Amino acid sequence: MFDVVTVGHVLADIRFMVDEFIGPDEEGVILEQSRGVGGSAANVAIGVRRLGLSSAIIAKVGFDSFGRIAVDELMKEGVDISGLKVSFSSTGFTIVIIDNKGQICLYGYKGASEELEPCDINVDIIEKTKYVHIASLRLDTSIEAARKAKEHGKMVSWDPGRVQSKAGLQKLKDLIKHVDIVLANEEEARNITSESDYKKAAEVIGELGPRLVVVKRGARGAYVLSEKECLEVPPLKPPKIVDTTGAGDAFAAGLLVGLARGYELSKALTYASATAALKIAKLGSHETPTHDEVIKFIWG
Repeated sequence: MFDVVTVGHVLADIRFMVDEFIGPDEEGVILEQSRGVGGSAANVAIGVRRLGLSSAIIAKVGFDSFGRIAVDELMKEGVDISGLKVSFSSTGFTIVIIDNKGQICLYGYKGASEELEPCDINVDIIEKTKYVHIASLRLDTSIEAARKAKEHGKMVSWDPGRVQSKAGLQKLKDLIKHVDIVLANEEEARNITSESDYKKAAEVIGELGPRLVVVKRGARGAYVLSEKECLEVPPLKPPKIVDTTGAGDAFAAGLLVGLARGYELSKALTYASATAALKIAKLGSHETPTHDEVIKFIWG
């Protein structure tokens, strides 16, 4: 049995630390570089493991060196990869440029990740989990994953990501109606609903059926709309700001782990906020803290 199965992108992250971003026809200096696994599905799966629960992943990578980097790190972290498919296309990757304020600039190539088709969804794995988290994945496969999960009585969470959110409400409503938890940042919520006010955007999404709508607001915390209440979740200050890449995925991992541990909603949200804050203090999109680190950060 697994606590969380993630469905979505597994990419290679190629990270460059710079002093500041440059403009056209300018040359900058790279202060530090590193690489490793990335992609929202991989980040959340690893986050769940580091927070002390079990996870598996359903995704697709290429038969190449980037694919090997991704597979090796997932296995090292203890993520079950039996649902991972291999394509002869290139593994997707993201070039991540991080300045001295922790701000990021991203260039992405999705590659094999977007070749995960509805027929690739491994129902045997979904049957063995409590939660299914779908992240930043093509619409037809996302719908199939959510539908299969609901057929088997699983809790489904969904993070649209920047690109998919631009499809808008009409195209996404068939997916949203199969989802229990929506996790979107302010820009994504606005893209989905065309509502500039994040509270109104949450209401519009919630009307389609999700039990919980979370609008992630970065340094301003989060807004949460549930069937019973609405909450403004205050941010937790990170120890330092190194890299904001993957902070939303860390929040998602923290929330799912908190709920899976049986925390009441407010405690699970605090746990998620702490997970994101501690991730920001580390370089790398999947550098989620451990459960003990989160507990110490919140309660000493």
